[in-house]
Amino acid sequence: MSPLNDTPLSRREFLKKSGSGLAAIVAAGLLVNQAEAASGGPAVAEEEEPWGVLIDLTRCTGCDSCALACKLANQLPHAETVPDKLDSDAYTFVERRQTSALDSEADPHFVKRQCMHCIDPACVSACTVGALRKTAEGPVVYDANKCIGCRYCQYACPFGVPTYEWENALGLIHKCQMCVTRLAEGQKPACVEACPNGALRFGRRSALLAQAKAQIETNPGRYVKRVYGEHEAGGTSVMYMAGVPFGELGFPALGDEPIPHYAETVMKLTPVTALTVASLVSALHWWLKGRQRPHLIPVEAVEQAAGDNS
Repeated sequence: MSPLNDTPLSRREFLKKSGSGLAAIVAAGLLVNQAEAASGGPAVAEEEEPWGVLIDLTRCTGCDSCALACKLANQLPHAETVPDKLDSDAYTFVERRQTSALDSEADPHFVKRQCMHCIDPACVSACTVGALRKTAEGPVVYDANKCIGCRYCQYACPFGVPTYEWENALGLIHKCQMCVTRLAEGQKPACVEACPNGALRFGRRSALLAQAKAQIETNPGRYVKRVYGEHEAGGTSVMYMAGVPFGELGFPALGDEPIPHYAETVMKLTPVTALTVASLVSALHWWLKGRQRPHLIPVEAVEQAAGDNS
């Protein structure tokens, strides 16, 4: 049989089937997200004031009690190891930062990092399968059973929070969920409860914001006149007070507009981009396959060559 007849599908049929299959996959994911949005989705209920966490960086001593308590509460591996970054084994850590290269001998500033639990989260908007959602209580929670490991949430998050299980072939996303199970039981988040210095406070977001502004007003020499997270990216449920400008502590400079506005623009282009790439890859596959086919020698030429050699 000629090699030209070994291919069960024509190039046109192959492109048509691969393109329609990919379109169905992408469309299914988008429909899930759109259905959630249409049913009320992750929006915070107006009648229920969301919870929040206020972090006073002037009180943080870098004891790492919060990070270790988080590991214990979430039953994460290496519970006795102090983390130095966010990853699948650590949902929060305390970063040591020097505010100036000239200040290398000075005591560092300690900055607790974790999910900011945005009021209008970009990660939720970017997730095509509804694995992430914003609860009315404040936390942004994650359902591992729905996650497909596409990592769109990582690209969308302006704070670089979601982490990926690179060590696993079918990796999933990991992030702080503000101890949502503990909240349901009437407890504070583990990190807040473990802090020995009063650097972490838990309560209703509006009340925490009012407390922070009052403290800043009465202690102008201790704090910069700003609560990070009040307006950034549309507002966050985790907010900060600090004694030095937030830019020097590694906080991104963000506008007041929620990030999903930008994430949704990118997501609208995703199906078109995916189909275009699929078509180009398919075309390249067929072109390379054509170049690699052995050139067929007519039977008459073979018989003539055999006769010449006899």
